[in-house]
Amino acid sequence: MSIHLDIYSPIQQIHDELFAAKGIEVFVKRDDMIHPLISGNKWRKLKYVLQKAQDEGKTHLVTFGGAYSNHLLATAAAAAKFGFRSTGFVRGEEVQNDTLFMCRLHGMQLIFTDRDSYRDKPALFKTHFGGDTNAFFIDEGGASAEAAKGCSELVDELTQPYHHIFCACGTGTTAAGLINDIGQHKLNTRFNAIPVFKNGGFIKDEIDKYLLAPADYDLHLDYHFGGYAKTTPELIAFIKTFVAKTGILIEPVYTAKMLYAIYDLAAKDHFQSGDKVLAIHTGGLLGLLGMTEKFV
Repeated sequence: MSIHLDIYSPIQQIHDELFAAKGIEVFVKRDDMIHPLISGNKWRKLKYVLQKAQDEGKTHLVTFGGAYSNHLLATAAAAAKFGFRSTGFVRGEEVQNDTLFMCRLHGMQLIFTDRDSYRDKPALFKTHFGGDTNAFFIDEGGASAEAAKGCSELVDELTQPYHHIFCACGTGTTAAGLINDIGQHKLNTRFNAIPVFKNGGFIKDEIDKYLLAPADYDLHLDYHFGGYAKTTPELIAFIKTFVAKTGILIEPVYTAKMLYAIYDLAAKDHFQSGDKVLAIHTGGLLGLLGMTEKFV
C-alpha cells in the first residue's frame, strides 16, 4: 500500500484590530485540517518514516509518548490506515483517558513504563522487541531526519511570500524541516520558533541536528506559560477569545502559545508595517480532551 494522504491545509487570514493598527497581515496555515487524527505536523513527520518502514519490510511500528500524546494517537491511526501493527510505550503509571482509548481502538498495544526506564527508549525497544525482525523504532514525537524532510514540504505549498513564519516547537523537527526548505528556496523569510518548554533554549541543538546547512533564526523563549503542557489563566483566556472570534480551534500545549506570541510581539512592535506573518497550526486538537477542567 502506498504511503499517501491527500493534503488539505488552507491558509486563513486572521483579522484583528491589533494587526490592522500595526499594519501587518497575519495568516494561519491550517495543517489541523489534514486529517482528524493524523493531523498537522504529525502526518508530515510520519510520512517518510512510514515509507522507510515499508521499504525495509517492517510491519510493526513501535513508538513512545505520554498519556495524552497526539503522536501516539496519530501513529496508531496511521498504522491502522496503512496496514501496520502498532505498539506504544506510555510514560508513567497506567491510566485510562480518551486519547489512549482512541489509540487502543485503532489497534495499538500500550505498554506503560516508569519514567526512569522511559528515558532510554532504544533500550526499551531492544528489551521488548529486539527479537522482532518486523518491529520498527519510531522516536518520541517522530523525531528523525525523515520527519524533518516531511515537514519541509509545507513550504512548497505556500502561494505567496511571508516576512515571518512562526511555529511552536517540541522536538524541533518541524522547525528544522521548515528552516531547511526556506533555505533551499532562498526565501527572504525569518523563521520564528516558540519552544513550549520552560528554559527551552536547548531546542536550538535539537533543531540544528536536522538542519541541512547552518541557518539563522529566532527563538522566543518567553511563551512557555510554565512549561510543557502547563497553562495559566491568561493563556486559557486567550484561547477562549481567539476561538470565539476566529472559529479556529487551538489547544494550550503548542498552537495557542505560538499564536499568543504573535499577538504579544505585534503589540510590542516586533514587526514592521507591511509585514506578512504566517503561523503554522500543527494540529493536536485532541489534546484539549485532557485539559477541559482548565476551561471551567
